[in-house]
Amino acid sequence: MLPVRCSRRVCYAVQCVTMTSPYFIPSMSVISRSGDRSVGCAASASLSSKLTNTRRNVNPVSSVAVKEEEEEARIAEQRPSSAPSSTGGCHPKTETDTLPLSSHSRRRRRLKVEYDTDEGITPVKTEHWEPPDWKKQLGYIREMRSGRDAPVDNMGAEKCYDTEAPAHVRRFQVLVSLMLSSQTKDQVTAAAMQKLRAHGCSVENILATDDDTLGKLIYPVGFWRTKVKYLKLTSAMLQKEFGGDIPDSVEGLVHLPGVGPKMAHLAMGIAWDQVSGIGVDTHVHRISNRLGWLKKPTKSPEETRKALEEWLPRELWSEINWLLVGFGQQVCLPVNPLCSVCLNQHSCPSAHKISPTKRPKAGSPRSPTSSLTTKTEPEQQSAVKHERTKTEPLPTPVSPTAQRRRLKSKVNH
Repeated sequence: MLPVRCSRRVCYAVQCVTMTSPYFIPSMSVISRSGDRSVGCAASASLSSKLTNTRRNVNPVSSVAVKEEEEEARIAEQRPSSAPSSTGGCHPKTETDTLPLSSHSRRRRRLKVEYDTDEGITPVKTEHWEPPDWKKQLGYIREMRSGRDAPVDNMGAEKCYDTEAPAHVRRFQVLVSLMLSSQTKDQVTAAAMQKLRAHGCSVENILATDDDTLGKLIYPVGFWRTKVKYLKLTSAMLQKEFGGDIPDSVEGLVHLPGVGPKMAHLAMGIAWDQVSGIGVDTHVHRISNRLGWLKKPTKSPEETRKALEEWLPRELWSEINWLLVGFGQQVCLPVNPLCSVCLNQHSCPSAHKISPTKRPKAGSPRSPTSSLTTKTEPEQQSAVKHERTKTEPLPTPVSPTAQRRRLKSKVNH
């Protein structure tokens, strides 16, 4: 019984496939995989609808075959007929034959990307900022500095090296004077350099001198103990890497112990005669902020240097340092600036805004008696005592017995 039932089921499935397959319907067109089709009695436009209706009644066994046939029918409808139709009577072209291809069958056009050229387009110019009255203010500073009698003019780094020494020794002495000038007045730096030159200010002599002797030679410069270490380390590096000479670039100078950007730019200008940047110390930093020469206030000399180099013409970079340093030493003082004698008092935004915190001492440059000849400290004390004896006589001492007699006489009266 089992073989008979199986054969019946197989026969039934074959009949279903035979009856439902569109290939066995005589009124439909036969579609091949090659894309050729022969038109039958029915229109090709109704093929998909027939396949859809037929699929609903298909046995699950033939669902795979029906899907393949539907896909082939869809592809055949979308392809344009390239082969000639069969000789068996053909229907005339209908509207479905003249319809455009679907969006899926269209080939996407390749987009050609083109970039706009810069021809004919003017670049946008960035606004160049500069202080409003800086040229007028600079002219006044030059006028006030025309005497060149500030300490930097006579005792600066340009005056501290030995002019008769070899070139590499002169350059080394310039670097040493700049290293000693940090946090130190020019007078103290010049005195220390004079003692060093008498001892022998060269790379070899610095390395051969012990720390105690070197400290006594540069004392009393600011932070003299730290500067002794920097001088030894820098001298050893110069002898090992540069043959006893100093580097000829800002990058090389900054890598030396105890050398900062200000010293590097000044050394490039004095020792190598090259303008690499503006040497900004505490005077240049202070005066630039007071005059409003910066787009926004700065907090460090390095920020001031970058801000000045953005707008100040390069031909003024080597001049601006000694101009402002001398101006800061004589007129635009750190405390109690002399705004009343400054030619920029009407254009400086900081003029007359810094009031003195305390009364100036007698004999100081800011005191009313500053026009008198300067005297030594013992002479000043004796002069003050002499003037006081003239104006206010000293009281005579009174003995206790004399006081008793005065009291008795007051009581009797």
